Amino acid sequence: MSTGKQATHRVSKRPRRAVMVFIDGIGWGGVDPEVNPCHSYGGDFFRLPESPSAPVGITTGGWAVPIDAVLGVEGVPQSATGQTTLLTGTNAPRLLGKHLTGFPNEPLRELLLERSILKGLTDRGRVARFLNVFRPLFFDLPKERQLRLSATTVANLAAGNRFFDLEDLRTRRAIYQEFTNEDLRAKGFDVPLFSPAEAGGILAQQAREHDFLLYEYFQTDKAGHAQDPDLARLHLRRLDEFLGALLHELGLDGHVSEENQAPEPSRTTAECLVVLTSDHGNLEDLSTKRHTLNPVPLMAWGPGAEKIVSSARDLTEVTPALLSLFISN
Repeated sequence: MSTGKQATHRVSKRPRRAVMVFIDGIGWGGVDPEVNPCHSYGGDFFRLPESPSAPVGITTGGWAVPIDAVLGVEGVPQSATGQTTLLTGTNAPRLLGKHLTGFPNEPLRELLLERSILKGLTDRGRVARFLNVFRPLFFDLPKERQLRLSATTVANLAAGNRFFDLEDLRTRRAIYQEFTNEDLRAKGFDVPLFSPAEAGGILAQQAREHDFLLYEYFQTDKAGHAQDPDLARLHLRRLDEFLGALLHELGLDGHVSEENQAPEPSRTTAECLVVLTSDHGNLEDLSTKRHTLNPVPLMAWGPGAEKIVSSARDLTEVTPALLSLFISN
C-alpha cells in the first residue's frame, strides 16, 4: 500500500472515456486482519490505510478517498438507496426518509429513470453502456417486471440501451456479474470459463469502444453477509487480478520499461478514467452479517482521477463529478 502518487505514465488532464466498477458491499474499514479480510487476502488494491481525511495515493498510481454512505439519514445504509444515490447523484435515503434494502421502489425507480448517469450521458450523445451479461430468463420478462429489478437495471432501461446476453459473453463483448462464469456453468449454461485477468481484459477492450461503461460485481456483498473469511478473500483476490488486468490493458498501471525506467511508448497516452466505488459497507467487517456504517472507498486511476477523489465527500458527488468531466471535455 502506498501513500504517495505513483503514476509514471503521461495522461491527458481529462478523460475521453471512463469505466465505473461498482463493487457491492465493501466499505473502508479498520486494519485488523482478524475482522477485515481486505488486510489478510494477500493483495494490494483493497488493503487501504486507516481512514484518511484526504485522498491518498494507492497501488499502480491511483488515488483513493473514503466517502460517506450514511448521507445524514438515521440507520444503516442499504442497497436500493445507496445504489440509486450513486447512479443519480441524488440523496435517495433523504428522499425516502430511510435507507431501503433490496431493489428500488417506485420513487427510486422514477429518480433513476430521470437522472441515471447512463441516461445523462446518452442524452448528451455519449455511448454509455451497462456491461453486465443477463441470463435468458431476464429477456422473457415484460418491461414492467424488469423495472422492478436492480438499480443498475433500471438505470440501463432509463437510457434505452440494450442488455447484453450470453452470446455477447461468448464473443467477449460483455461479462457476467460473476466474471469467471463458474456460476453460469454450474447452472448448465454452455459458456467459457474466464480467468479474472481475461475478464478484466474484456472490460478494457470494450472501454476502448465506448465512452462510458458501468460494471457491477455483487459477490462481495454475498460473502460479507455469509461472514465467510475464505470466500471474502477469494473474491478480493479475484478482484485484484481483474483490476490489475483492466488497468494494465488500459495503460493505467504505471508500467515502466526495465531497460530505461520510462513508460513504454504505446502506454503513454492513456485516455480512460477508471473509477471504483461501492454502495455501503459489509465485507470489510466480518464480525457482523449486517451492513456497516463505514464509509466506502472511492478509487480512481487515469486522467481526472485526482480530481474525482478530491471532489467527492459522499455518494451523492460521484456521478456529478463524472458528468462534469465529460460535459466540459
